[in-house]
Amino acid sequence: MDKIEQYIDGLLAKSTPDRPIWNIEKILQGQKSTWNYIDGCMIKAVLEMYAITKDEKYFKFADAFIDAKVHEDGSIEGYSVEELNIDNVNAGKTLFELYDLTGKEKYRKAIDLVYSQIGQMPRTKEGNFWHKNIYPNQVWLDGLYMCQPFYMEYETRFHDKKNYDDIFNQFFNVEEHMRDPKTGLYYHAYDSSREMFWCDKVTGLSQNFWLRALGWFSMALLDTLDKMDASGTKPYERMKRIFTELMDSMLKYQDESGMWYQVVNFGGMEKNYLETSGSSIMAYALLKGVRLGFLPESYQAYGAKTFHGICEKYLSEDADGSLHLDGICLVAGLGGKQMRPGTYDYYMSEPVVKDDAKGVGPFLLAYTEMRRAGLIEA
Repeated sequence: MDKIEQYIDGLLAKSTPDRPIWNIEKILQGQKSTWNYIDGCMIKAVLEMYAITKDEKYFKFADAFIDAKVHEDGSIEGYSVEELNIDNVNAGKTLFELYDLTGKEKYRKAIDLVYSQIGQMPRTKEGNFWHKNIYPNQVWLDGLYMCQPFYMEYETRFHDKKNYDDIFNQFFNVEEHMRDPKTGLYYHAYDSSREMFWCDKVTGLSQNFWLRALGWFSMALLDTLDKMDASGTKPYERMKRIFTELMDSMLKYQDESGMWYQVVNFGGMEKNYLETSGSSIMAYALLKGVRLGFLPESYQAYGAKTFHGICEKYLSEDADGSLHLDGICLVAGLGGKQMRPGTYDYYMSEPVVKDDAKGVGPFLLAYTEMRRAGLIEA
């Protein structure tokens, strides 16, 4: 078994549904882990491991983890629709796959419950979901990943594609309002009301290009395209173009190590560092983009270089032989109780940790794409 599988298996062995070792935020808060996007990222990656290896242990782990949180009536422990938090939709993606694999009716009910939140989300005047009820009128790039692939899969499978246009328009609004024409990069967040202290009062935009947010948006485009049944249509072609243009823009900022910097366009600036989670997402996006035929074959080399660069810099072994993935920004956002200003110094001030799912999940997704492409031996 290769080193990476050994690493993942070690994390799974030390994790329970209440206390997954990869959810550093919950561990630091001393709280039990309920329904959250962080565990959703990890379980999605574990299911991809099952898809690629066909090893039952991955399926069993994922099923047991989600099963512990979903009650027979479809209600979910620790999940409240009324919180209107777009992050909480993300873990719902695991339910489609687990429903297909197990046929458990409670998963189907839970899918409907999560979908019901989408109908209640408040929206900006442009028509995008607020990131959370506590962040009024704000669109964060992260939120597109948390919600839209789930929304698209539901529409495709269970709702006769009725809301496809809504999904497309939310992406097109982001391109229109959050993309910087000079660099081709996207700002982390947008305040449609122009009221927040962190935003530009003319454009409504936050100040910087945060790597992981750009990664989430890349994955949002790719995974939403992957779940839709609309190939050849104008909106589909536009989504594809947005994705490929973003990949080209990001590649201009790729470091010679293969990775990207925490604040993407300031590589080499004091305190800036090569960051694992966003780089892992970029590796996944490039490799999967090639596999799905959205990117030229030659781009596979960029994705592989990223993956190997992360392994070289941040996958390290302790004296006892245990492996760790370092270089992961724990969290970053705008406003809130902490009054986060979105400055360069702010992005440098957030903790950098090891083995957090926001890095490990995407790293694992990139690994499964490397396996699919035959770039790593099974």
